Amino acid sequence: MKGNIRAHAAVIGANLIFGTSYSVVKMITPAYLPALALNAFRVITAILFFYLGYLLHPGRAWPEKKDIPRLIICALTGIVINQLLFIKGVSLTSPIHSALLSLATPLFITGIAAWLLRETFTLLKALGLLLGLSGATLLIMLKATPGAMQNSLEGDTMVLLNAISYSFYLVLVKPLMAKYQGVDILRWLFLIGAIIILPLGLPPLIKTDYTNWSWVQWNALFFIGIGATFLAYLLNLYGINRIGAAATGSYIYTQPVFAALISSLFYGEKLSGVQIISATLIFSGVYLANYKKSVTALG
Repeated sequence: MKGNIRAHAAVIGANLIFGTSYSVVKMITPAYLPALALNAFRVITAILFFYLGYLLHPGRAWPEKKDIPRLIICALTGIVINQLLFIKGVSLTSPIHSALLSLATPLFITGIAAWLLRETFTLLKALGLLLGLSGATLLIMLKATPGAMQNSLEGDTMVLLNAISYSFYLVLVKPLMAKYQGVDILRWLFLIGAIIILPLGLPPLIKTDYTNWSWVQWNALFFIGIGATFLAYLLNLYGINRIGAAATGSYIYTQPVFAALISSLFYGEKLSGVQIISATLIFSGVYLANYKKSVTALG
């Protein structure tokens, strides 16, 4: 029981970190550090910490050859495309918009699983996708309100594409998660992702002038690099191992709450009526798309 309590606390902590990162990213990108450079720092930090952990507690060195193609695709969707679009998108739009749009991830997982894994696609799932996408579309098309942070169509679109990419990753990584340890998979994914991200992000990371940085920028950099890239991943893995993927995934709905609180504290941003309506549509869509699963679990 105590282990379960710790697992739930760990997952809440992970989502608090993720929710906070929507605001923290804007403290450093793009004013002080280009988005590509921040992504390079993230993968460098992740690799250092994951391989330090590997030295302390050795796991599997490398997967079977037949699993490498799937691992590469997972690295592209879960690390490269996902992280590049996330950092750039969040830097261009508001933290609350970013967090609410990320809620569409379970909807995309439903659609992608029906397509790739041939899972049953019911009328309720179709209605759920329609409601959720309507909420996301309403949110993207929302004009900036007086006194609110400028909402960027480009940034919103990138965050939504990031959610789609991450959904592909979550569907494709399932067979690997059933076969290998989660920590080993993450280590491999970040290593493969670094091969693509570092040539793009390392030059601007090196060329950036750090002389005018204050403690705010340095703290933001290490929060994103260590907290939102390494620690949060580990906390979620702990949760998956203890309470399962479904329970761990359900905590994604706390991210907008944390994002709204932090954004209100740092930027004075408040949830608008249209944002609340959009969130309601997305929540309703997710509920309908997963309705039968919920009934089965209760039974």
